[in-house]
Amino acid sequence: MSSKKVISLKVIKYKFSIHSSNGVIFINCKMKKYISILVLVIILGCNKTKEGHQIATSEIKQDIVPILNLEQANKLANLPLHCINTEYPNRLSQTLGGDEDLKSPTQLHPAFYGCFDWHSSVHGHWSLVSLLKSFPEIDNADAIKHKLLNNISKENIEAEVAYFDGKHNKSYERTYGWAWLLKLAEELHTWDDKTARQLETNLQPLTDLIVEKYIEFLPKLNYPMRVGTHSNTAFGLSFAYDYAKTLHNETLKKAIKERALYFFKNDEDCPMLWEPSGSDFLSPCLEEAALMKRLLLIEDYKVWLNDFLPQLKAKKYSLEVGVVSDRTDGHLVHLDGVNFSRAWSLNKITKDLPDYNHLKSIANQHINYSLPSIFDDSYEGGHWLGSFAIYALNSTTD
Repeated sequence: MSSKKVISLKVIKYKFSIHSSNGVIFINCKMKKYISILVLVIILGCNKTKEGHQIATSEIKQDIVPILNLEQANKLANLPLHCINTEYPNRLSQTLGGDEDLKSPTQLHPAFYGCFDWHSSVHGHWSLVSLLKSFPEIDNADAIKHKLLNNISKENIEAEVAYFDGKHNKSYERTYGWAWLLKLAEELHTWDDKTARQLETNLQPLTDLIVEKYIEFLPKLNYPMRVGTHSNTAFGLSFAYDYAKTLHNETLKKAIKERALYFFKNDEDCPMLWEPSGSDFLSPCLEEAALMKRLLLIEDYKVWLNDFLPQLKAKKYSLEVGVVSDRTDGHLVHLDGVNFSRAWSLNKITKDLPDYNHLKSIANQHINYSLPSIFDDSYEGGHWLGSFAIYALNSTTD
């Protein structure tokens, strides 16, 4: 069913009302003999996918908690391994200052040229680091480490820094790519391995530059970006805050907290019914709620969350998954991403809040809908969705 549909019929002075909200159908009527008429309306009101099949959230497994194990880790590792050294196709998102800027991806971004675009390459590298850290016995571990060391070399990172220092590149990858770069740096810092120490040292100049860019940029940002794609402010601040907290960077923490509270502290009644948009891969409402969970004391957060998304507290709350009609379409497949990002946000929200534990089943549904599809996915989804799946799966056990 559509996310919200209200139909009223008057038949011989009797009023009938059908209301569908998040896949749950409510029928109010005074005479049962007219139910057949109502059922017809329900059928005609259904939304169909491209293949003509109705997807019901209730049909997706919610009682099975998806867990990242070694078998799955090996499958997920193949996704970034397939693309971190694949130069083309490539979307540079580049501003040209002259003919001298017309260079190949490997020349412009010798560390992060693969996986179609810069940010996907960065979080593809994060995926491999995360999997190696959690599963040292993963297949081809030594070969993966060699690839990481070859790509994230001292010389390659110096070239990446030089690109960001270019006249026309000051806002390059702001803030989505910045956020993933800091997530990569955080993952390296928390991985107890000699390879990680070398990689962290090599990456440090770019890490420091991104931290500086955040601190410089945030006071200038007067209005947050409340979208479901790359420039979402809440997502960019969440990953940056995780890095700052882990690395004890008090200056960055302070800059993020001050701006986030300025943007979001007084928000109320976020319109979840507007989500998702057609090519969202982030949930504006849930990303904001997950960010504020990081920043507020638990009692303050409960008050804020009740004002911001009061419906989440209802034990029967449901949320339809983002349905993907064509996984060969680079924008439509974004909705697999929204399912994973909703899951990690919901799991963040529920932590230490037992009154919201029912939301974990919704997170499970969203992961279980999208996870089976990404392994044999086309390159449009395969070049980036593995990272989202890993982060979502990790959130089920955090």
